[in-house]
Amino acid sequence: MPGGKERELRRRIRSVQSTKKITKAMELIAASRIAKAQQRADAARPYSEKLTEVIRNLAAAGAGGGSPLLSEHPDVRTVAYVVIAADRGLCGAYNGNVIRAAERSMNRLRGEGTRTRLVTVGKKATSYFRFRGWDIDASFEGFADQPAYEDARRIAEFVVERFEQGDYDKVELAYTQFLSVATQRVVVRRFVPLDPAILETASDGPSADYEFEPNPQEILDRLLPRYAEARLYAALLDGAASFLAAQQRAMKSATDNAEDLIVKYSRAMNRARQDSITTEIMEIVGGAEALRAARSGGHDLMADHILMSADVLVDSLDPSRL
Repeated sequence: MPGGKERELRRRIRSVQSTKKITKAMELIAASRIAKAQQRADAARPYSEKLTEVIRNLAAAGAGGGSPLLSEHPDVRTVAYVVIAADRGLCGAYNGNVIRAAERSMNRLRGEGTRTRLVTVGKKATSYFRFRGWDIDASFEGFADQPAYEDARRIAEFVVERFEQGDYDKVELAYTQFLSVATQRVVVRRFVPLDPAILETASDGPSADYEFEPNPQEILDRLLPRYAEARLYAALLDGAASFLAAQQRAMKSATDNAEDLIVKYSRAMNRARQDSITTEIMEIVGGAEALRAARSGGHDLMADHILMSADVLVDSLDPSRL
């Protein structure tokens, strides 16, 4: 029967093997979903581009002067942060990186005397800031890995309404930008007021002359919230793709570590088994020698048989199986 140490090592190997199956499956699932997340981001891009083109045409027609979403506050006293994280963990440093970036930025503004407010997206961001005593104006959860446009609309409506009412003088957006499967970057950039640069024409070439009904300013005031929604939706899609890429890397690292642990425990178990067999052989030989010494005068057939059996066992022992 194997010793206690050998049984413990066998149990650990079985446990690590079970964990390895889970991490490998999660790695494959994340890898298969990354392509779909990229396709969703690419599919949403034409809408944003066309919306930007219409806004520029409206600006060329004279709109944009009094739009609330384009108005800079002369005295910024309250800055809100929309922090986009994930609903789940097991994704390496994905959640921690974006949360720490937003927290550093908020602490810097607080040190300068500016008030900060917080809107969280994802359970991980909500639980982190709530545990540390931050005041959260609103939290949105349950869709971080598969966001829909309606989710972006709900968040944008809440933030834009607060901005237009004067509760927020400025809103920053903290999320992870998806560059490629191997590269993601945490960014903290302005969300509202919108950058007036979107009203600039893309080129100096000829452009179509449109007639607008109602007037261009009214149309622009209706389209700017849609533009904010499109920007937020793009950030959500970037965050979802970045989460899957981070999860794939984390699960691959966990699978590799599990394989290393299995090799390490297997070697330790083989050494323990070899030590156990060696101990048993020494006990047999010692017992035979004791019997022979006790019968010092005669020839002990039992002792000779025990010693011969021990020699055969040692000779037949395959070191490669230990």
